[in-house]
Amino acid sequence: MKQLVVYSSQSGNTKKIAEELFRQLPEEKDLVPVSEAPDPSAYDVICVGFWLKDDQPDSATQAYLKKCGNKKLFLFASHGAAKDSNAARIGMNKAIELAEGATILGTFSCQGEVPESVIEAAANKDPQPDWLADAPSAKGHPNGNDFMDLSEALTKAGLKTEVKETKGGLIDGSHAM
Repeated sequence: MKQLVVYSSQSGNTKKIAEELFRQLPEEKDLVPVSEAPDPSAYDVICVGFWLKDDQPDSATQAYLKKCGNKKLFLFASHGAAKDSNAARIGMNKAIELAEGATILGTFSCQGEVPESVIEAAANKDPQPDWLADAPSAKGHPNGNDFMDLSEALTKAGLKTEVKETKGGLIDGSHAM
């Protein structure tokens, strides 16, 4: 199975998730920023990562998702809003809508640390965006706990075998890693 991990990252958070996702995927795979993304037709599964702007995927990702109809997709996002926030749900639903006709294997989203300059600019808006109240709790994200949640989401989506920790290390199925 040939897999593609494509991402858009403004502050580096979505790139961190993309790199971790890529590391966890078995089989043949490629990792590229959305600005260099190849034609999706050459891949069996495409993992598309994005950041949210105004409760939607960034514009470059929106354009790429429109090319991914009839593909198997795993969507992932980073955002300043809380993981279970309305903004995060709206953004992921918009991504699903843009990929009309695609089979969504799974989704993952988590907070990503927001640069101070972005927080300051948002604080000066009227009205202030809802995610601004959540921004302080995004400090240090994505982190190891987020990556464990990502691993669970990938397993649930059928993109990797479940990895279990044992006294002797990690195993997947019967093979020591």
